[in-house]
Amino acid sequence: MDHFDPARISVVMPCYDAAPYVAQAVDSVLAQRYPDVELIVVDDGSSDGSTEILQELAAAHPERIVLIVQNRAGPFAARNQALARASGNFIAFLDADDTWHPDALLRLHDALETEHADVAYCGWQNIGPAATDTQPHIPPPFADGDAIALVLDHCPWPINAVLVRRHLIDELRGFSERMPTAMDYDLWLRMLARAPRIARVPEVLAYYRRYARGEAHIPRWRQVFDAVAVRRDFVRRHPECVAHIPPARLDELVYDPLLREAYRCHWRGDTESARRLFRRAFRKANWKAGDLKHLLASLLPAMPYRMLVDFITQRRSARIEG
Repeated sequence: MDHFDPARISVVMPCYDAAPYVAQAVDSVLAQRYPDVELIVVDDGSSDGSTEILQELAAAHPERIVLIVQNRAGPFAARNQALARASGNFIAFLDADDTWHPDALLRLHDALETEHADVAYCGWQNIGPAATDTQPHIPPPFADGDAIALVLDHCPWPINAVLVRRHLIDELRGFSERMPTAMDYDLWLRMLARAPRIARVPEVLAYYRRYARGEAHIPRWRQVFDAVAVRRDFVRRHPECVAHIPPARLDELVYDPLLREAYRCHWRGDTESARRLFRRAFRKANWKAGDLKHLLASLLPAMPYRMLVDFITQRRSARIEG
C-alpha cells in the first residue's frame, strides 16, 4: 500500500458486467456516514459498459475512488488486487450489484471499537427479482454458542455484511483462489481458526441482490462442491478447532449439504446439479434407505438420468390431474 490511515475504511469492490447496478453500488459507498471511506474498484474485463460507468465515477471522485482494470481473472483475484492497494485500517467488501444502508460502516466500526473486536457483522436482506426469501435476516450471536460448529453448518454472512480489521486480512494473506465460489467462506473459516473477537450489530444494514445471471452463472452443484471442499480442508488443517465435535456430527456438518442440496435441485428441476450432488452424496453423505432410489438413479449418464426424471415427473403430474 502507498500509505496507511488508522481511521480509514477501505471498501473492496470487484465488478464484472454489472452495468445496471454498479452506479447504485458506488453511490451506496459514497453515501456512507462514516467520515473516512475509500473505494477500490477492480473491473474484471467488463464488456457491458460497466468500465465506462466506473471511469466516469472515478473521474468525478478522484479523492475517494481508485479504479483498477484486470482481464477476466475472477472476483477473488480482483479482491486481492484491491487489498494490495488498500490504505485503510479496516476492510469492507461490497460487490458491484449490492448496496448498504448509509449507516452500515459507521455502525459496524462502532461495534469493533466498543467491543475491541477484530470482526463485526450485521444483518442483511435479499433483494432483486430472483430473491425467494426477502425477509430481514439477523444472524445469531456467535459468541453465545459453538462458533466453529455454527460456521461449519453454513456460511455465517454474505460478504457485504462484515467489517474486518486490516491486520487479520494481512495475516491470512487475503483470499485463496482455489475454490471459485466459496473463497469468502474459506476466509471466514480460516479467520475463525485464529479465535478473533467478533461483534454483532443486530440490524439489517446490508442488501444482497439476487437476479438471473445468464450463461455466466456458476451452476449450483459447483457452488456446493466448493463449499464442501472448504469445510473439509478446514477440518483437516485445523483439527484442534474441531476436536470437541463428535466425529459423526463433524461428518454431518461437512457432507450432509450434498444430499440436502441434491433434493433442492431435484425439486427445482435442475437435473444436472441434482445428478452430480446425489452421486457425491452416495459416497460421502449419511444417507438413508429412502434416499437410495435417487442415489442409484444418479449413477446413470446425464441424458438417461434427465429422461428418467422427466418420465417420473410426467407420470406424477398425470396421476395428480387424474
